Amino acid sequence: MVLLEFSMSPLGRGESVGKYVARSLEIVDRSGVDYRLNPMGTVLEGEWDDVFGVVKKCYERMRKDCGRISCSIKVDYRKGAKGRLGGKVASVEKRLGRTLKT
Repeated sequence: MVLLEFSMSPLGRGESVGKYVARSLEIVDRSGVDYRLNPMGTVLEGEWDDVFGVVKKCYERMRKDCGRISCSIKVDYRKGAKGRLGGKVASVEKRLGRTLKT
């Protein structure tokens, strides 16, 4: 299974790009891939082709009306591991003995 964190936004569209991010999150949410939104990006969990397929759909949608796009992607693969979206946080919280802000 893969954890993939990505952040994608258009360049040259002003300071606020929330409407473009919202369009991408609509694609992510409808994809069926498990995800978590955070203030700086979105983390997807699934098989390699599935998570990269979601990113590609977001890119294809954004490029329809954006001439330049910035995208950062970070990937963590771990054979056989599932449920890591919450599990990684829970592991750290267990070691600290307290709940953290997420």
